[in-house]
Amino acid sequence: MRAVFFETAPWERRYLTRALTPHKLAIKFVLDPLTEDTLRAAAGVEIVSPFIYSTLTAKVLSRLPTLRFIATRSTGFDHIDLAACRKRHVAVSNVPSYGENTVAEHTFALILALSRNIHKAYVKTIKGDFSLEGLQGFDLKGKTIGIVGAGHIGLHVIKMAKGFGMNVLAQDVRKNLFLSEVLDFQYVALETLLRQSDIVSLHLPDMPSTHHLMDRAKFQMMKRGALFINTARGGLVDTDALVWALDQRIVGGAGLDVLEGEELVKEERQLLSKDFSKEKLATALRNHILLHRENVVITPHIAFDSKEALQRILETTVANMVAFLGGTPTNLVSRYT
Repeated sequence: MRAVFFETAPWERRYLTRALTPHKLAIKFVLDPLTEDTLRAAAGVEIVSPFIYSTLTAKVLSRLPTLRFIATRSTGFDHIDLAACRKRHVAVSNVPSYGENTVAEHTFALILALSRNIHKAYVKTIKGDFSLEGLQGFDLKGKTIGIVGAGHIGLHVIKMAKGFGMNVLAQDVRKNLFLSEVLDFQYVALETLLRQSDIVSLHLPDMPSTHHLMDRAKFQMMKRGALFINTARGGLVDTDALVWALDQRIVGGAGLDVLEGEELVKEERQLLSKDFSKEKLATALRNHILLHRENVVITPHIAFDSKEALQRILETTVANMVAFLGGTPTNLVSRYT
């Protein structure tokens, strides 16, 4: 059986080659994401392993008639058309957990950058300016943080927040009352969380039910001057609404590891495409507005990117592939039928 890995670094290739060669899987690697322009590399293969910048649309899948299994090296799978996969009888596995503590740590890196003006201080000091003007921050102790999505990552953020002496509110469709008592946090409705939190942090998947969860109406509910953090998915936030909330000073600062349409910021040549819609262009322009605001800290989708987390991703991906080859696929988010 043949497999192709997209978006791979040299060290990943070495590891995957060693791990999969004993299983008689013929593998090849592609540096770039899987798109309509690069899918030729996947011609004739049964297994594809993409990462977050690959887009497996129905059109792409239709041009891969031999494909049987997709092993995405991510927890999220919004870059894969699951309905098209089911129609074509293609199984899809993900990596359900690998970076709970990793993403949670980055969440607090963004919070601390904003609460203590670390990004501003860095810019000033490299210019030789050691004045304290404009750098006064605030303590996290005693503040209230609202966690929207109290799953694996959200719970790690809650544990860290308690270590800082913070009060914690959480909103989730599933409630673990035992953990809320043990970790000393309170489940509340989203509206209550937004109104009472000094910091709001998102930890949700991007699905039809959560897409643009944070729109203008939701931002308007937030406590004035609160910080807004997103290390989950860019599609959870209406970018226009966020820019508006910052302009109105409802949001005092934003820490963003993900952006709506972030692939357009990464690959600006797409802006020149004749197929580029006005809506996508508007989103790209709003992202550029965010990039140049002093009260916004943006990192390039690196919350997951620690040495240990990436190793866990590869280990789980190999296990998913071996299980599929053995006829007992694991971590399925979409089955054969």
